Amino acid sequence: MAERYERHRQAWTHEEIQKLHLLATKGMSLKVIAKALMRSEESTKNRAKQDKLKIQKVR
Repeated sequence: MAERYERHRQAWTHEEIQKLHLLATKGMSLKVIAKALMRSEESTKNRAKQDKLKIQKVR
């Protein structure tokens, strides 16, 4: 069964977007950023793409 996230299907807040930008510029991985934001990796990836952010690949 799929894991439920606290922010499931809720709009992104200004604070979440700022945190996403901060963590992405620090070079954090998608998995770490998603967990910090309590969002799914898919949601986080889509928001980053929308904001034209580069997220590090896990090595």
